[in-house]
Amino acid sequence: MIPNQNKPVLGYILKGYPRISETFISNEILLLEKMGFTLRLFPMRKPRESFCHASVKEIQAEVEYLPTELFENFSTLLYHNTFLAVKRPQNFLTALVGCRESTAGKGNLATLKHLLQGGYLTHNFLMKDPNIVHLHGHFAHSPTSVTLFASLLSGIPFSFTAHAKDIYTSAEKKLKRKIELARFVTTCTAYNEKYLKKIAGSSATPVFRIYHGIDISLFQQTRAQVTPKEPYQIMTVARMTEKKGLPVLYDALNILKKKGVVFKHTLIGDGDDRDAILQLISSLGLDSCCCWLGTRTHEEVIEQFKKSDAFVLPCRIAENGDRDGIPNVLVESLAMGVPALSTNISAIPEILINGQTGLTVPPSQPDLLAEATLKILRDQDLRSTLIQNGRKFVESEFDNRKWVKKLGKTFLQENKQLKMPLN
Repeated sequence: MIPNQNKPVLGYILKGYPRISETFISNEILLLEKMGFTLRLFPMRKPRESFCHASVKEIQAEVEYLPTELFENFSTLLYHNTFLAVKRPQNFLTALVGCRESTAGKGNLATLKHLLQGGYLTHNFLMKDPNIVHLHGHFAHSPTSVTLFASLLSGIPFSFTAHAKDIYTSAEKKLKRKIELARFVTTCTAYNEKYLKKIAGSSATPVFRIYHGIDISLFQQTRAQVTPKEPYQIMTVARMTEKKGLPVLYDALNILKKKGVVFKHTLIGDGDDRDAILQLISSLGLDSCCCWLGTRTHEEVIEQFKKSDAFVLPCRIAENGDRDGIPNVLVESLAMGVPALSTNISAIPEILINGQTGLTVPPSQPDLLAEATLKILRDQDLRSTLIQNGRKFVESEFDNRKWVKKLGKTFLQENKQLKMPLN
C-alpha cells in the first residue's frame, strides 16, 4: 500500500524497529512526521523486546520488515533479485561489482546478504512506490550497506546517520566508499564529525553534526535538590557490553563499600555480558547494596532518576575500537537534575564539561571513579553548580526539536524532490 499518492516519501532503513535502546530514532521519526514528512520504515530485524516506548505508538509510518536471514530467507531473496536483474541488468551489474569489491579476498556473506536485501527492497517496494524519493540508513554498518545497494539498484539517492560502534568498528575503506556515494552524512557528535571528515578526505559529500537530543518536555519533574544522605542512591543505565566499563564501576563501588560508605546502586539494562557482570557483583560481595532491574521502559527509567542522587557511567574504548558517542542517558540525567559522572573519552566531554555540567575521569581507573563518585555525592557546592548548569546546558544545546528541525532542513536542501511546506 502506498501511504500518500501525492506526497514525496522518505524511506528509512533501520537495524531493528522498534528498539528500547534507540529511543532517539523513534523520536526523530515522530518529529519528522510532525514537521510534515511522510516516511516508510524498512527494518532489518523485528523487535527483541515485547514492549516499546509510548512515543512509538504515535508514529504513523508504514513498517515493512526485510528478510533477516540469508539462508532461511534465501528463496525469497533470490526470487526478487532474479526478477530485478532481468528488469534492470545494468543497475544490478553495478551493484554486483560493488559487492565484489567489498568482499574481495574475504568471502563476506554479510555483504552478499545486504546486496540481496537491497534487491528485495528495490523490487518489492521501491519500484512499486514512485513516491519514495530518498533513502536514509540509520547506522553506518549493515543498514547503510543495504541502503547503498538499494540506491544503486533503484537510482534513488541516499544518505545515512553514523553513530558510534558502526563508525569505529567499520573498515575505513568501506566507510569512505559509503560517504563518497551518499548525498550527505549526519553524525551525532563533533568527535564523530571530525573523524568522518578525516576518512572522507577530498570527498565532496557534506558531513553534518546533528545531536540526538532529548524530548525536554518529558523531564519537567526533575529530581528535588536535596542534600543526599546515606544510603546514597546511585544509578546506572547501560547495555551490559565492554564499552560501558561496568566492571570498573563495580570495582569502584567495592572501594566505597570498604571505606564504609553506605549506598544503594541500581543498574538498568541488559546485554551479552550480563552473566559475567552479575557474577562480578556476587564475587565482590555487593549483592546487598547493588540491584539489577534489567530492561525498563523510558517511563520507568525517569521514575528511577527521581529517586537517585548520582548517575555514574564509566565508559571505555573496547578492544575492537567500539565506543560510545554521547550516551543519551547522560543528557537525560542532566535534564532530571541528577549530577552525572563518566569518563573523558570520545564525545562525552561535549555533554559533561568537567566541573561545570558534570564530572569526568580517565577510563578504567576505579580509584579515581570512586573518589569522583564520593565527591559528587558529598560536595554540596559542586552539586548545586552541576545541577543548575547541567539543566540549562541541556535545554539550550540538546533539545531534540532543534536538531530534528535541522535534519529536516538538510533533507530538503540535499534532495529537492522532498521540497514541501513543513508544519
